[in-house]
Amino acid sequence: MYKIASLPGDGIGVEIVPEAIKALNAITERFGHKFEFTEALIGGAAYDAVGHPLPDETLALCQKSDAILLGAIGGPKWEELPVHLRPEVGALLPLRKELGLFANLRPCILFPGLEHASTIKEEVIKGVDILVLRELTGGLYFGEKSREKTADGGQKATDILSYSTYEIERIVRFAYDAARKRNNKLCSVDKANVIETSRLWREVVMDLAKDYPDVETTHMYVDNCAMQLIRNPVQFDVIVTENMFGDILTDEAAMLTGSIGMLASASIGGEVGLYEPSHGSAPDIAGQKKANPLATILSAALMLRYSFDLEEEASLIEKAVKTVLTEGYRTPDLVEPGKQVLDTVQMGDLVASKILSL
Repeated sequence: MYKIASLPGDGIGVEIVPEAIKALNAITERFGHKFEFTEALIGGAAYDAVGHPLPDETLALCQKSDAILLGAIGGPKWEELPVHLRPEVGALLPLRKELGLFANLRPCILFPGLEHASTIKEEVIKGVDILVLRELTGGLYFGEKSREKTADGGQKATDILSYSTYEIERIVRFAYDAARKRNNKLCSVDKANVIETSRLWREVVMDLAKDYPDVETTHMYVDNCAMQLIRNPVQFDVIVTENMFGDILTDEAAMLTGSIGMLASASIGGEVGLYEPSHGSAPDIAGQKKANPLATILSAALMLRYSFDLEEEASLIEKAVKTVLTEGYRTPDLVEPGKQVLDTVQMGDLVASKILSL
């Protein structure tokens, strides 16, 4: 029995999580595993109900679960709340911190048939298969923050960016181990020509590289990496970087896949892994069945792989998604002439049926 905390959250989160659960239920039917889902509030929905975006009951559920399936949180409705009560700051960041989720894995894979869905030329993106490792519990997002008045009547805001050797070492070792399971190539992204934490970051990577002589290690400034992801993305295999750089680069990398609706993610490091699509709550399309559930379904596959060590089952979900796309089915964000467009529920149903039939 695998205990899974189901946190739909806000916006399209309540539409896409059920589709991932359909895929996991199909895995149950195919392989005989048992998944127990317990739903709880998080984000704006939790604030509306109990006055806080991360209720104690939700955190307690997550801590005693084997894994967490998260939809999406936030939206304009809650942007005017005090900072500590906004869904992203008051729920997601503390959840990562409390569970020790220091490693964020974001596979960026261009599935066959989606070449035309990207705004980038097909010859540039063909064959893209990148794994981005983002440090998730340090850096600017978790550093000390302050604001003070200035003599001219304005304000001065400060965010402190800090990293310790230990924080860098654990994510970089994780990335090296991942590279060894792929193509033995690791690109470390920093801004060592300007930022002191990046200089420490590069020093640590250079030192750890001695322990991984079989892995080709390169270093790249973050601004150059942003350009290279568009210019020549197939040069990358595994990328490792700090929190804010990773946040920005993975959203850019999502466009290589045709849509951010295809970008799954896994946040691991502690005893309980957190699995969620990389996109937001998309309130503009919420309730219209237009949301792409594939990133959430693929996140469920990552759950099977990294939390439950069920590689065959994870690969079957990924194969089902690939098959559906190859057969020409699309969601509105991937619309293409001559392809059949499905709504959120129809796409989830089709993937689940493929899991049972392949």
